[in-house]
This record gives sequence, structure tokens and C-alpha cells, in this order.
Amino acid sequence: MAINLAEIIILCLVVDWVFRRFRIPGLIGMLGIGILLGPSGLGVMHADMLQVGSDLRMIALIVILLRAGFELSRESLNKVGKQALMLAFLPATFEALAITVFGPVMLGLSTMESAILGCILGAVSPAVVVPMMVRFMHEKRGTDKGIPTLILAAASIDDVVVIVAYSMLIGIYSGASVHLGWKLASIPLAIATGIVVGLAAGLLLYRIFDKFNPRATKRAMAVIGVAIVLVHLGDFLETKEIPFAALLAVMAIGFIILEKRERMAHELSVKLGKIWVFAEIILFAMVGAQVNVRAAAEAGFLGAVLILIGLVFRSMGTVLCTLGSPFSWRERLFIVISYLPKATVQAAIGSAPLAVMISRGMPPAPGETILAVAVMSIILTAPSGAWAIEWAGKRLLTQKPAS
Repeated sequence: MAINLAEIIILCLVVDWVFRRFRIPGLIGMLGIGILLGPSGLGVMHADMLQVGSDLRMIALIVILLRAGFELSRESLNKVGKQALMLAFLPATFEALAITVFGPVMLGLSTMESAILGCILGAVSPAVVVPMMVRFMHEKRGTDKGIPTLILAAASIDDVVVIVAYSMLIGIYSGASVHLGWKLASIPLAIATGIVVGLAAGLLLYRIFDKFNPRATKRAMAVIGVAIVLVHLGDFLETKEIPFAALLAVMAIGFIILEKRERMAHELSVKLGKIWVFAEIILFAMVGAQVNVRAAAEAGFLGAVLILIGLVFRSMGTVLCTLGSPFSWRERLFIVISYLPKATVQAAIGSAPLAVMISRGMPPAPGETILAVAVMSIILTAPSGAWAIEWAGKRLLTQKPAS
């Protein structure tokens, strides 16, 4: 496995350099390396590497979410609070409803199966969006109106909403006992508990750092360790049906440390930025390795058209969220583009409906279709979305002069 990891690192560093020379986001090349080496490509990625892939992806995602938290100032959040809340619900709802309506006609799924697919497709990808928003924050692009902060906050809540809706629908579909009232209430509860626990953990860390004054590297390691524990706590609570938004908790750690001591937060952000060089490779290579190209091909032309229809409706919902805001049309277009990529959630739960159908003795064909469309959504939107965000950030956002 060690030599396999070395191959991934070297190849990803090379393609990152090549892609950036042509002004293409390096993460596109890293996704490609993952697909090439993974089961759908040459199949040379070590089985042990694939087995720990989900944990490696999560650790890498934690690193970039922590960096995002260390950039989330109270002032920026106050600017975008209303729009962030709307963006967390409306675009995904528009997309899921469109898939629910058109899915039966185009793919022969039932209305419930189409709704399940709509929930899977409705999630924006933190893996693609968060790193780019953090970079724009450092470059001071759109920060005068808090646009990167808006997208960071909204995308994190968007995933909570979509996953809760998915779990509710798959439970009903499979005949499991589902308490609808509790499921709906779990959305705000998950957000609230995630933020509160994250703030408490961050405050505790701040006080320890302030008292014992460890080196910045050790502080960064401690923050990552606590964040990993919070994510695993979220997984445990999920099995007990206790709502907890772990990714929001991770971001809240950075937020409270930034509030308490800005200099400490910036030092930690710099350290995490160095760790991100390695974590980025792992995140996107492992996401790429999850992509099943053959499954995506089975979705066919109609699957691709359905994805595009969903994105059109999603964009309509995104535009609606920005009405009455102080954003210019160029900034609104940037927000629409930033809210398109799929990857993380689709890779994580795209195969779950098929597994449920098989375990319940149900016909597997609908689950296979859902998986195929979920995989195709990653292939169609993750690379193109990353490139589009890169392009749009440089051309549509105003860059604040360096002070």
C-alpha cells in the first residue's frame, strides 16, 4: 500500500503542475488519476488503499473544512445570513423536485425512486466547492460582500438537509418505520447541535492553547484530532438516530478560535494550508477511485439529460435566493456556478439504494439506475464545475486590494 500511495502522490503532483500550466484546476487532474488507477480504470490501486479510502477522504475533507472555519468571521456571516439559509434549502429542493417529476418519464423509475435519486443528486459537493472558496478568501475575491463565506455556509447545511431527506425517503420506500415529524425536526436540530458542540470544542481547545502555548504545529494536530473525533461521534449518533451535523461542528471549531484570537487562527490556517497540499491529493484521488465509469455509461443519454434538467432547476432556485440581495448579476452568476458540482455525497450514498433493495429482496434494477445516474453526475459536474468556478472566480468576482 505504501508504494501505491507514493505512486498516487507523484502522479497527482505531476498532473497538478501540468494542468495549472494550462490554467486548469489541478483537482481535475487528481480526479482523473483516481479514476485511472481505480477499479474502473487500470485497477492497480491496492485493495487496502480502497478499503481505507473513505476514512482518508474524510480526514482530507476535515482539513479543508477546518481551514474554512478559520476564515469564517462573524462580520462575513452577518452579511450573508439570510441568503445562506435560503441557499441551504431552495436549490436542492428545486433540483430534487425536478428529478422527481421527470425521472418516471425519462428513466422509468417510480415517483418515490425518482425522489430518492433527486435527494442524492441534490447535494452540492464540499470536496470541490470548499477548497476553491477558501482560496478565493485568501485571494480576497468577493470577500467585500462575503460571497465565499455565503457559499461555504450554505453548502454545509445543504448536505445536512439532503441527507436527512434521503434517509426519510429510503426508509419509507424500504418499508422501515419512519417518524416523519422527527425526521423533519432533525434538520434544525442537527444544525444546532453541530454548531453548539463545535463551538464548545473550539472554545476548550482555545483555552488549552492559551494556557499551555504549544507550538502551532501541535495546535494544528490537536485541532485535526478533535475534528476527527467529532465526525466519528456524528457517525455513532447517526446509528442512534440522534441529529448531529458533524461537518458544521468541524467548521465551528475554527470560527470560535478566530473570534477569540485572530492571530492564533491565522497561524493554524497556515499550518493546515501546508497539510492540505497532501490532503488535497488524497481527497480527490480517492473520490476519483470511487467513480464507476461503467455504471455511469449505463445511465445513457437520458440519464445525462435528466441531470442537466435538474441543474437548470437548481440554478433557478439559486437565482431566486439572490433576489433582493446586494449582489450584482456577475456575482449572482458566480453563486449559480459554484452551486453546481457533485461528488462527495453522490460517491458516498449513490450505491446505498441498490444495497437496500438487494437486502430487502426487492428488484435491483431501480437501484442500478440510481447508482448509474449518481456516478454520471460526478463525471459530468465535478471536473467541469471545478473549471467553471475557477474561471468565474477570476472574471466575475471583484478582488479586494491588498492592504
